[in-house]
Amino acid sequence: MSERATREENVDVVWSGDWVAERLGVGLEGDGELRELLGLALRRNPKRAHLLVSNVLGKHVPQRPSVVYGAGYGLGERVRALLGAEEARRAVVLGYAETATGLGHAVADGLRDAPYLHSTRRPVARVRQAGGFEEAHSHATSHLLLPEDPALLAQGAVASPLVLVDDEFSTGNTVLNTIRALHELHPRDRYVIVALVDMRSPADRDRLTAFAVEIGARVDLVTRATGTVTLPDGVLERGQALVAAQEAEEAGPVHEAAGRAAPVTRVDLAWPVGVPDGGRHGFTPSHRAALEAALPDMAERIADTLGDGARQGRVLVLGFEELMYAPLRLGTALEDSLGPGTEIRYSTTTRSPVLAVDDPGYAIRTRLVFPAHDSPADGPGDRYAYNVAGAGFDAVVAVVDSTADTPELHAPEGLLAQLAAHTGQVLLAVVPSYTPTPVQEPAVLPEPLRGPDFSSYPPEDVGWLLQDLSDTELEAPTEEREEAIQSGGAHYAESLPVEYQPSAEYQALFSAALETSAARIARAVGTVTETVLAERGPRPVLVSLARAGTPVGVLMRRWARHRHGLDLPHYAISIVRGRGIDATALRWLAAHHAPADVVFVDGWTGKGAITRELAAAITDFEASGGPAGFDPEIAVLADPGGCVRTYGTREDFLIPSACLNSTVSGLISRTVLRADLVGPDDFHGGKFYRELAESDVSGRFLDTVAARFDEVAGQVEAEAKELLAADRAPTWEGWAAVERISEEYGIHDVNLVKPGVGETTRVLLRRVPWKILAKRGAGTDLEHIRLLAEQRGVPVEEVDDLPYSCVGLIHPRYTRGATGADGKAVAGGSTPAADGGAVKDA
Repeated sequence: MSERATREENVDVVWSGDWVAERLGVGLEGDGELRELLGLALRRNPKRAHLLVSNVLGKHVPQRPSVVYGAGYGLGERVRALLGAEEARRAVVLGYAETATGLGHAVADGLRDAPYLHSTRRPVARVRQAGGFEEAHSHATSHLLLPEDPALLAQGAVASPLVLVDDEFSTGNTVLNTIRALHELHPRDRYVIVALVDMRSPADRDRLTAFAVEIGARVDLVTRATGTVTLPDGVLERGQALVAAQEAEEAGPVHEAAGRAAPVTRVDLAWPVGVPDGGRHGFTPSHRAALEAALPDMAERIADTLGDGARQGRVLVLGFEELMYAPLRLGTALEDSLGPGTEIRYSTTTRSPVLAVDDPGYAIRTRLVFPAHDSPADGPGDRYAYNVAGAGFDAVVAVVDSTADTPELHAPEGLLAQLAAHTGQVLLAVVPSYTPTPVQEPAVLPEPLRGPDFSSYPPEDVGWLLQDLSDTELEAPTEEREEAIQSGGAHYAESLPVEYQPSAEYQALFSAALETSAARIARAVGTVTETVLAERGPRPVLVSLARAGTPVGVLMRRWARHRHGLDLPHYAISIVRGRGIDATALRWLAAHHAPADVVFVDGWTGKGAITRELAAAITDFEASGGPAGFDPEIAVLADPGGCVRTYGTREDFLIPSACLNSTVSGLISRTVLRADLVGPDDFHGGKFYRELAESDVSGRFLDTVAARFDEVAGQVEAEAKELLAADRAPTWEGWAAVERISEEYGIHDVNLVKPGVGETTRVLLRRVPWKILAKRGAGTDLEHIRLLAEQRGVPVEEVDDLPYSCVGLIHPRYTRGATGADGKAVAGGSTPAADGGAVKDA
């Protein structure tokens, strides 16, 4: 497994590139190990004349399995050291079909905890393509990416390094094309390119540096050896002519076959259930652990079938095209099982046509040709096994997957017959082709609603993941709703309150509050947006919790565009206390964006109920089979309750968008969830109050705040920098205060205690308020609270030691237990005296 062992394995008097170098003038220069790692051959390919033939890859040249595995594993250890243990745990490794599938898998093993995926040329039914790219110089150019888990390439994308592994880094075109394609879908901060040899020209080296600057990411390169290939003018035409002449002269080297074909014996591997045959659909650390535990037993099964004769001879473990890792690991396990008395070698069959020349100075000495046996998508064709015929193997263990265990494999001209003519024993070991979990065809998901057909916001500002219930009668008088909710007869989301129409006095108060607080809000918008871009960027998907979060989401989007030129997607989604988040909307988001890029946005926190609701809802969604990867953390404008770590401020002040209902939120109602209106594949509902257009101040609110962006930019930069360096862990101070107030006032239900200016405003606009607790000396931030309380006949009580500016208490008289966590009645509790005065219509 050491480099010394590799050198001992490959030292020869004649370099296996001399034949090509002498005839075509191809030069190979580099560090001292380069010629031990590489030989040269001629391709039968109109795009490139020469082929660099690796002596440690295990593709064309049979090599000790431990040397092949050690080459990849050692590179993986170097990547782990480069990234550090923590970043290595977040990495995803991508290998290239067909040549580097085993190398990439070994690199992933060297990182220890990294999942692995390799590209493939084999389409698989009902597995969605997560990406693809072209390899221009290859014999078969199209690569597919078919992970079973569509989120594999997206998981934590920005903070998750992508490690790309190929056998050689020549021009860099293939790898850079891959990075460019994947970066468009899931931008990352860091990429690591891994190859056995770096053979780029100086110009190509400069191109990699420019590419990293272009995409705004760090790109590292880890290789075992470095060199250059010198190609004289006209080498392609001369190479093609030489191939044609050689084939006309000899029609390929012929080796005497054994007088009698060797027997073919099938060996049952007892491959571990649920472990994939390789990385075509992804290979996780848990798969790795299961395979490692099963390898010794599988090796013993092969050894027992080989018998004593082969134990003292030369045994080749022959893999099959992309199936490189499984036979490689079976080979390393056989080395451990049989010990030094048996000479184990490993190589694989391939699609690539290469000229064979039986000369010590040429890397491909012999060639076996046989028909494809896995029903390839591009049709039938020849396949090859190099340096097997005439190599003196006493036994060959052919390892294929079950997809390739076809009549063509067993045919008279097939691979097994070809092998049987050149060895004393053939074993066939079949690894079950991994079948990904069938993809359920999803219901046709509705498209987001946009203005002006739904909401007064411009269409680019927000897409509403709601269904339009504007023509449905949903409103009920406030007291009737409260009684139905608290008695358990209805959930609060099954109906809507009558939209409060503010008086002229209240509208004037809103206007004054907007003018005086616009800069303060702009500062908080900028600070929370910069925090999100720094920690979840560079292109987060903003998903506001309708409806209070929606104006904030629009403002965050406008800040990102104004300050950074970013056009961030923004959607509004429904979440209902006790019922969770809209699962259909989450599925829509996962179908159109990487879940890890989604940032949930709300206006403010009260006691943190929605914060907890969202976390529980995401857990339930994933447990029920929904796409994984959504981060339940909420970004808010104001966090007076100390409930989240991403916020613009923790001050409890008047946010004018809390003063009104739909007329400051795009004329959209609070969301509705009712079984007779919302089916399992529907979005939650909402109404567009077109009739209130004359009272709409949604655009005015946004424009007034956005006009102050430049004014506060300096403060935002300083505050965001300070916040990013600070300990922002939630304190849940607000929750503790709510529990204390609930007990002190005899309510015994935290759901009837609504802390903060925003939540208190909602109590006065939507619910039946009992009393308002105001922090002594709160001042102008509570003017609208006092006005609304006066209009509804609700007493305002001045108190000390309040972490919020104010707290609204919902009237608990309608039921003994008021409402529980699901929004319905619960048993227990006592009813405090109804001393809140008469309840009036708003």
